[in-house]
Amino acid sequence: MPDANVRCAPLSVRRGEPLHATASRVRRWLVVEQPGPWGRTALVESRLDHQVARALQSHGKRHGVRILLARRTGHRQTPDHRRVYLAHTAPEGGWIEQTTCREADLADLDLSVLRSPESPGVGERGPAALTLVCTHGRHDACCANEGRPVARALAAADAPDVWECSHIGGDRFAANVVSLPSGIYLGRVPPDRAAPIVADLAAGLLDLDHYRGRSCWPTIVQFAELAARRALGERRIDGPTLERSSVDGDELAATFRRDTDVVDVRVRRRRADPARLTCSGGTGRPWSYELLDVSLR
Repeated sequence: MPDANVRCAPLSVRRGEPLHATASRVRRWLVVEQPGPWGRTALVESRLDHQVARALQSHGKRHGVRILLARRTGHRQTPDHRRVYLAHTAPEGGWIEQTTCREADLADLDLSVLRSPESPGVGERGPAALTLVCTHGRHDACCANEGRPVARALAAADAPDVWECSHIGGDRFAANVVSLPSGIYLGRVPPDRAAPIVADLAAGLLDLDHYRGRSCWPTIVQFAELAARRALGERRIDGPTLERSSVDGDELAATFRRDTDVVDVRVRRRRADPARLTCSGGTGRPWSYELLDVSLR
């Protein structure tokens, strides 16, 4: 039995586990305002009407949509009309729209529009960036222990468009932050660095030490993209773009371009040794990556 007093996030740090190339693979997002509490499976274990929640869950699975619940830090009252964000993440960009609706109308949202690479115009234009901080303690204690101080720090700094959210993946990398519509994942964000890191994002810059990857790419491509960024010394979000990639078994060859600079990257992946991945004791063998070659031309 795992020691209940040993938490997965500090354990991951102690074993030297890299956080890079660990962003969940998600392109379609629905974020629904729903003040807590949230159970382990937030959507169907919250104060949302059970039939509405089940219908949303079914629609989300059908259309390949990640559904997150969100709340403002310190707010626990459920509004009559709640804010809803629809976002699409893609390598070439993405879009985010917002609307408000009553709880009963959530089940009627047309999630098929999230397949569109172009903003469909079903709602108002959303914010330039929506910042989501995972604080889902009933899913994993580290999400609350590490995430809530980050959410409070961002609220105190008056960072715009920040919400606490339900599980986004990678409990052991808490505090976890995801920015939409870019799909940028950040991990191990400390409270005293949260506001500058989010301000950098708003300015189009990445903190590479906390960069887990972009959700529009498989993790092996995420690793290659970071290698290209390191080779170029590039922090701009719109810096290197993926020109081509090919996978042969567990090896990837990828080419990235930044203006006239071209970077070729070769990566090999393998399964790491079994490790504890959650506070509840869940174990697994995550991917680990080896940089075989990186060349700038």
